[in-house]
Amino acid sequence: MDAESVRTVAVLGAGVMGHGIAEVAALSGCDVNVYDVKEEFVDSGLDKIKWSVAKFVENKVIAQEKADETLDRIRGTTDLKEALREADLVIEAAPEDLDIKKGLFAKVDRLAAPEAVYASNTSTLPISEIAAAVERPGLFVGMHFFNPPPMMPLLEVVRGQGTSDETLSFAVAMGKRFGKEVVVCNKDVPGFIVNRVLGPLLNEAAWAVGRGETTVEAVDSMAVHGVGLPMGLFELADYSGIDTIYKAGVAVSSRDPTNVEVAPLFKQMVDEKKLGRKSGEGFYTYKDGNWTRPQTPKDAGSGVDPVSIFAPAVNAAAWLLSNGVCSQEDLDRSVKLGLGFPEGILRMADGWGVDRVVGALKAKEAAGGKTYAPDPMLLQMVASGSVGERAGKGFYDYTAGEAKMEEVAVKRSPPLAWVYLDRPHRLNALTRQMVQELSAALKALDTDESIRVVVIRGQGERAFTSGADITAFGASSPAKVFDLAREWHESFSFVEKMSKPVVAAINGLALGGGCELALACDFRLASDDAQIGLTETHLGLMPGAGGTQRLARLVGLAKAKEMVFLAQRLTANEALQAGLVNKVFAKSKFEQGVTDFASKLAKQPPLSLKFAKQALNLSQQVPTDLGQLFEAMGFGYLLATEDASEGISALIEKRDPEFKGN
Repeated sequence: MDAESVRTVAVLGAGVMGHGIAEVAALSGCDVNVYDVKEEFVDSGLDKIKWSVAKFVENKVIAQEKADETLDRIRGTTDLKEALREADLVIEAAPEDLDIKKGLFAKVDRLAAPEAVYASNTSTLPISEIAAAVERPGLFVGMHFFNPPPMMPLLEVVRGQGTSDETLSFAVAMGKRFGKEVVVCNKDVPGFIVNRVLGPLLNEAAWAVGRGETTVEAVDSMAVHGVGLPMGLFELADYSGIDTIYKAGVAVSSRDPTNVEVAPLFKQMVDEKKLGRKSGEGFYTYKDGNWTRPQTPKDAGSGVDPVSIFAPAVNAAAWLLSNGVCSQEDLDRSVKLGLGFPEGILRMADGWGVDRVVGALKAKEAAGGKTYAPDPMLLQMVASGSVGERAGKGFYDYTAGEAKMEEVAVKRSPPLAWVYLDRPHRLNALTRQMVQELSAALKALDTDESIRVVVIRGQGERAFTSGADITAFGASSPAKVFDLAREWHESFSFVEKMSKPVVAAINGLALGGGCELALACDFRLASDDAQIGLTETHLGLMPGAGGTQRLARLVGLAKAKEMVFLAQRLTANEALQAGLVNKVFAKSKFEQGVTDFASKLAKQPPLSLKFAKQALNLSQQVPTDLGQLFEAMGFGYLLATEDASEGISALIEKRDPEFKGN
């Protein structure tokens, strides 16, 4: 079955995950039938969908017209047969209980269309065990969404023992249609990818506290202020539900005794009914049941060695790789997108040193048993000296003269180069480090003769870049902020001055500093779900990276003032009408549209583009006489080049020219 041809999705369960999955499916253009066993459950789920969609409209993520269309596509029912009517894809989001899920799918298998694909949203239970309830396991697959589904970008697609290649490919394509970043779990292992890494991490933190080695506050301070996680580990347990964490750990450990044993501290908290935010008390206390983030002092975790806490998680990651469960890229993407890690767990291990990780595991093994035994992959890496960054090689290769970049990725596909802003877990928000890495990457590409066109885009499906990450500035005084703004001016001006065309591929949000970066590019191509604008005044600020200058040149002074003063977010089509973007592509055709446009540019004579670009830029910056002087000089220079001779000869001979940049 082709994912684009899917018309109807049945979502079984209208609870926390179910209503979110239904919303995601409806936003993608599918008709959705939401089923639950009681009318009150269905109504509650539909009300939550309406609230969520209204928030998207309020925040200008979608237009009211799309919101109305989305809600019109969703129907609720307590009749399972009705829910499955004409369903091409059935996604189960029932409680995390194997008997409940198997019982539900046994009924589904008698009622659904023969060609319907079955998917379970389970986060811990083996897909193969659930699929045992149906007569067609080849059509059964895991589709593990993350909470809340409309906001979280990651989707784990899990292959069960009987899942066919066609069903797996369909689920991946369907996930992309839903606008998700898809990773593939090739084997039906307990915990899949994300929870296989997270479980040992949370349990080791709880073991350390239970042994009296540290405190809850110290661990969370280390995680947030030391490692850079968005939440402390115990804060995350409270937020997710300590009972959920405990049950997941038991489910994984019961199926794989080699996994880190569940910490007694979690069982104690469950027995005392201290379940976290939902019970008002967990590792932290929540007044009136309201969720408020606990404040942990920055220096509270200074005495906690992150390697000691994270080593079991690295061990789990190595196990996933050595057993062929997933690719290295998908593993690191999973923890970044699913858990908000600032970088992948493998990158983190390379930074700490794989030998330090192995040392910590061996010490724990001696004291706590074989579940801590280092994976053979880690032992082999240490034996071969591949211990990470300082050795030039670990999980990643740091040799060949390539500087490690953490927030920017470059893919060379001559004559094109793709530069990715790589913080998808933060909507690619700009940091000082990202801008510095971007400048370094662009300067290297500017001197690379094999590259003729550079495309800048955001990693993931949701954002080019959502703007500057204010918290990452590290600037506390007006003088330092001024210096930082000038640094960004210089970086974005280099984009404008590069000797080859630069294309901004705006796939989603391009706000604030993200819009300013796009304005510095020669062309702006947008997906039809993009939002573009200088929104700094909404924060009591103003554009600070060249936006006030470049925007007015593109759309005129009056329109620029309107956009800046009102902090407007333009849709892609509004931006096209205003002259802010050059082309708009449907999301499904965006990648190909950008590639075709850039490839067409790359066929043009590079020297001609270089001089024409500078002459056109000068037309906006200097008196006409000076601009014409540069134009005359450029014309004279180009007339004497081999490319000019080739162009003239090709015209006479009625053939396509082959420009070499000479």
